[in-house]
Amino acid sequence: MKVGIVAQRDNPRAATLAGDIVERLRADDSAVVVDRETAAHLAAETDHSVPGVAIEEMATCDLVVSIGGDGTFLFAARGAGTTPVMGINLGEVGFLNAVSPADAVSAVSDEVDTLREEGPAATRAMSRLAAGGEDWTLSPAINEIAILGPQRGHGQGLDLEVTVDGAMYTSGHADGVLVATPTGSTAYNLSEDGPLVHPGVDGFVITEMAGEEPMPPLVVDEERTIEVTVSEADHAVVVSDGREDETVTPPATIELRRAGEPVHVAGPPLDFFAGLGKLD
Repeated sequence: MKVGIVAQRDNPRAATLAGDIVERLRADDSAVVVDRETAAHLAAETDHSVPGVAIEEMATCDLVVSIGGDGTFLFAARGAGTTPVMGINLGEVGFLNAVSPADAVSAVSDEVDTLREEGPAATRAMSRLAAGGEDWTLSPAINEIAILGPQRGHGQGLDLEVTVDGAMYTSGHADGVLVATPTGSTAYNLSEDGPLVHPGVDGFVITEMAGEEPMPPLVVDEERTIEVTVSEADHAVVVSDGREDETVTPPATIELRRAGEPVHVAGPPLDFFAGLGKLD
């Protein structure tokens, strides 16, 4: 049994909790690895020496544990591949992290016991969103793909056309456009006045950003292909989950569709409506 742990950077509380989980897992004869930043902190601040690996190597684990906020979960999930990810919430809202710090050690230990005794545990699948162009692709997004002009604000932005399965949804001048998963509807999408989408909905939401003649946001089922054509700008930037980006030269078309592999979430179910209450 091999468990990977990713702790929020520069958060002593997260690193301390990671050390507690390492101690419990080693007592249960589990192999443990952590991301390199967590390994450095554990070596400097605690008695635990744990192998530090590149985030991409988390995909070789049987379970990945993310300790922090939603940003830490996104980072861990990018490296986990199809390996289940359990989120421990140290953030304020925590739409991706269902386990409280008080329950973290026992929850991880119980999940490992289940994996040993019964094989892969039941997980919840969260669709991811893939984006690409003529000669490039980005890592699939859990939250959203943002397509942005060179600058935001009056007189800036770019011209765009958005189609769904070839049918025109909107066109005109805007700062950009967001295509978000239900998971991402509570993130960047919400700050751009996009709708909240329940995680049980299999779909994506398209939200125009400060359009000169704005269209209401549109929710489409996740089997649709969305294309965004950009023009009348020096360049545009396509961003996946705020972490990875590609600069394109207009005119250019970006294709967005459901990624082949979802994120597999382990642990107790998320309380979506409790998370909404923390947005106030």
